[in-house]
Amino acid sequence: MLPGELVPFTAVRRAIAEHMVLSKHTSPHVTTVMEVDLSRVIAHRQANKEVFARDGVNLTFTAYFVAASVTALKAYPIVNSSFTDEGILIHKELNIGMATSMGEAGLIVPVIKNADSLSLLGLARAINDLANRARSRQLKPDEVKGGTFTITNHGATSAGTPGSGLSGSLFATPIINQPQCAILGVGAIQKRVVVMSEAGSDAIAIRPMAYLGLTFDHRILDGVMADNFLAKVVQTLQNW
Repeated sequence: MLPGELVPFTAVRRAIAEHMVLSKHTSPHVTTVMEVDLSRVIAHRQANKEVFARDGVNLTFTAYFVAASVTALKAYPIVNSSFTDEGILIHKELNIGMATSMGEAGLIVPVIKNADSLSLLGLARAINDLANRARSRQLKPDEVKGGTFTITNHGATSAGTPGSGLSGSLFATPIINQPQCAILGVGAIQKRVVVMSEAGSDAIAIRPMAYLGLTFDHRILDGVMADNFLAKVVQTLQNW
């Protein structure tokens, strides 16, 4: 062994490592990526964040991504599933996990149970509560269990703090949170020059764009179904 400093595993880091290796050994991972124009989402958030704040809720972009994922999961229930030896188990509940960083301590995935029963306000409130308690290590064991689909917002990393001059990553290939079928990765929101086609003519415009990457279990989904699901997420966000 080469000389150096040995940093012992924490219990959390060891559990994460074991879970990630298990996932890669279990599912054939495939990632598909699409772009989304978040102009309408940003306008809606700007118009409503003060109203939400009066109810004590911070309206984050995560709430929109969860809501759009719920819409897509309803349209394509097979994505809300798990692989079993007997067949594909499609879950009745829509329980959305949201990967949350605890800094150097690692990553935890609190779960929004029955996310399809919540309004945007309800989702934002649940996200605030779970994220805050995750960072302060106050989650209950049941609140990190039972997820059926996961979202990781790798575009909002600590590098993307205001004033840092940096943003999170543009896109990534997240590892599936077993035994789920898929995980949605959300990249950094950046203003980019895009070509807009309207009424048969093209125009150049600046739009707030982000890459969305869906990593899925190829035993359950093929590329067409995965793309249809991701396109539904994009469509929902762009037509907010």
